[in-house]
Amino acid sequence: MEVLTVISWFFLPLLLLVEPNGAQYQPTWESLDSRPIPAWFDQAKFGIFIHWGVFSVPSFGSEWFWFYWQKSKARPYIDFMQKNYPPGFTYQDFAPHFTAEFFDPKQWTEIFAASGAKYIVLTTKHHEGFTLWGSKNSWNWNAVNVGPKRDLVDEMATALRTYSDLHLGLYHSLFEWFNPLFEEDAANGFKTNYFPTTKTLPELYDLVLKYKPEVLWSDGDGNAPDQYWNSTGFLAWLYNESPVRETVVTNDRWGLNSICHHGGYYTCTDRYQPGHLMEHKWENCMTIDKYSWGYRRNAQLADYLTIEQLVATLVETVSCGGNLLMNVGPTHNGIISPIFEERLRQMGQWLKVNGEGIYNTTHWRVQKDSVTPNVWYTSKPQEKTVYAFFLEWPNNGTVTLSDPVATQGATQVALLGLGPLQWKPANPSGLVALLPPLPYNQMPCLWGWTLRLTGAS
Repeated sequence: MEVLTVISWFFLPLLLLVEPNGAQYQPTWESLDSRPIPAWFDQAKFGIFIHWGVFSVPSFGSEWFWFYWQKSKARPYIDFMQKNYPPGFTYQDFAPHFTAEFFDPKQWTEIFAASGAKYIVLTTKHHEGFTLWGSKNSWNWNAVNVGPKRDLVDEMATALRTYSDLHLGLYHSLFEWFNPLFEEDAANGFKTNYFPTTKTLPELYDLVLKYKPEVLWSDGDGNAPDQYWNSTGFLAWLYNESPVRETVVTNDRWGLNSICHHGGYYTCTDRYQPGHLMEHKWENCMTIDKYSWGYRRNAQLADYLTIEQLVATLVETVSCGGNLLMNVGPTHNGIISPIFEERLRQMGQWLKVNGEGIYNTTHWRVQKDSVTPNVWYTSKPQEKTVYAFFLEWPNNGTVTLSDPVATQGATQVALLGLGPLQWKPANPSGLVALLPPLPYNQMPCLWGWTLRLTGAS
């Protein structure tokens, strides 16, 4: 029976492809890569990443705690364990302390909605293998059997769906550092596939069928090729037959060398910021804590990006055609710490004023002003509108935009959150927007500003 189950999970996508209703996408990268990105994702621009798991218990170093402690034998991790835990303490012993007693999915969702984010990506399983739902393929190493004794994925998904403009995303690691089946496959040069057929693929199908995510964020190929993971077979099922086939968005981490080459949108590297327009849809996944994705108890204030830095990152990312996925790491007991909450709410305050130039926009013919520093552009061609973001309020009360072509009597300039502005032609080209002298408490926002140019080209 177990062998039949393994075979059925591995070949399920191929079986579904020959259903009488026919299949639109074949299990090849050429076919899968031809699928357009669902429009909602490009319009959303901004999402929240959540790294939460057993690694949140030691909350030291990074979410790779187990790897650095046991495999890399990194001295700071060894010293931390020797100083704070008894001899013989194992990583599995952390799991009962992953309690989540303060986890309130409604409160989390309110914070995320207040941030202005349009999609939320929760880590359902990181490389440690611990699942935040009751995976039948992760016996006694999941949040229903040990620790919180709760289906954290279901609770988060249910809360998110009370907000019509929030999309559910789920992160899932393909491999697991210390799973003996994966280690056996790796030792066999990935000529055997015990691990994907008994663990990875069943969990992926389970997540999609049970929670119906609209973003499936794959990670951790373990240096194994996509053929080992049967990635193209799974994605063909996802795009053709799954309950989210019309709306689901996937990334590019589906096997060795697939990153930045195959999949729905590209991530290329963590904290990816090309600084120029990308031909393919992409995402900048980054974290507010500059040094870790998971929560760190010993983080210093200087370790966190400021709101000014986060706004600048969002503006640059969207100007270059990307989405920003900004990460927070909750505590083991389910709290989004005040520093993260503050950053999220500040971002929401900024987007309330400037979101018109972020959401539902596209790139312009120029991403960054060719002369004035720290000015980035987006556009809404259907409205004949260009948005210019300037990240520093000028001392002389003027903003020079060198690239727009403006015409007196036809071009109108406005500061979002305030209203129309006077402008004059710039020499040799472009325009000069005249900013009013505003006291601090009358500024439309505090960390970056947006000019709307209507009738400019």
